[in-house]
Amino acid sequence: MASLAIIPARGGSKRIPKKNIKLFLGKPIITYSIETALKSNIFDEVMVSTDDQEIKDIAIKNGAKVPFLRSDENSNDFSTLSDVLIEVLDKYKKHMKFFDSVCCILPTAALLSSEKIIESYKRLIESNSKTIVPVIKFAYPIQRSLKEDQGFLRMREIEHLNTRSQDLEDYYHDSGQFYWLKTEDFLLDKKIFTDKTGYIELKEYEAQDVDTLDDWKMLEIKYKFKP
Repeated sequence: MASLAIIPARGGSKRIPKKNIKLFLGKPIITYSIETALKSNIFDEVMVSTDDQEIKDIAIKNGAKVPFLRSDENSNDFSTLSDVLIEVLDKYKKHMKFFDSVCCILPTAALLSSEKIIESYKRLIESNSKTIVPVIKFAYPIQRSLKEDQGFLRMREIEHLNTRSQDLEDYYHDSGQFYWLKTEDFLLDKKIFTDKTGYIELKEYEAQDVDTLDDWKMLEIKYKFKP
């Protein structure tokens, strides 16, 4: 079964300028995702989807392929990750290159290990899941979360005010690292979260979403102290 790694990295990041190639502990952060994908040895090709020449040059220098640049249509703030993946697969199809599965690895996934990529790939092919997503359990029950309402705090689900935490259902959030997809199913559904999305669970220290400079600092701390 042929597998493709797609690392989406556009150049127009707003909150952290040039985030995808910003130096992270001495080297462009995207290189961590490229190296991890290559180290896993399960991909027929590791490619970077970008609209930026500087990102392209760094990606190629570190072993990834950039056979084409991303279209303007899918390089703005409104294009979705699914749009980008569909465009990549369509361009490969035009060059008569087909893949049974795709792993979309985010360019800031510095904590990602090749072992997790392999583990989740096995889960994808051994199950009837259409996609596999790595998730992290919420540390505190979201049923007892609070919100602000006209200057006062209100409980999300007041009926659980006195419910023991251990008696509440677990909830998870997307780790923001990668997504495994069965290509045929994905091209039919055109979305990552489907009626058959499986998962692997990560620990809090195994992932960090990066949207702000505070997130970036937390990623550095986690990376320095990772097991």
